Amino acid sequence: MSGSRSVSTSRVIHAPAAAIFDLLADPRQHHLLDGSGSVVEVKDAPPRLFLGATFTMRMKMGVPYVTKNVVVAFEENKTIAWHHGAKNVWRYDLSEFDGETTVTESFTYDTPAGLLVALLGFPRRNLRAMKETLSRLEKAVTSSR
Repeated sequence: MSGSRSVSTSRVIHAPAAAIFDLLADPRQHHLLDGSGSVVEVKDAPPRLFLGATFTMRMKMGVPYVTKNVVVAFEENKTIAWHHGAKNVWRYDLSEFDGETTVTESFTYDTPAGLLVALLGFPRRNLRAMKETLSRLEKAVTSSR
């Protein structure tokens, strides 16, 4: 597959990239930022993510379940991404300019299970949830400043 199965959205946040990245790199904050309502809490994770780190989250989408995630991209204050067992990737790219940071969240489902993901309507729902996540991220980072 060619990388064509993905959705993304961006938001300009009036905060430095380092402050935003610190929240994204702390898996204990993910349930507070999650706009989908499916992230319940961290089950097992390092205090701060890094390339190759694994972290396990308690989730709920109708029924409770657990996901094990692996960090597959990590560039301090710029990019962080992870995937779960189905290899669908959640990614955040940050670009800071003059005290503002453009944050782009993307979900790539260019995997063997991607067709099922699309048929079940996840890309559309994920896009709505991603917009809410970026709103929550903005509130979290600007209220703590």
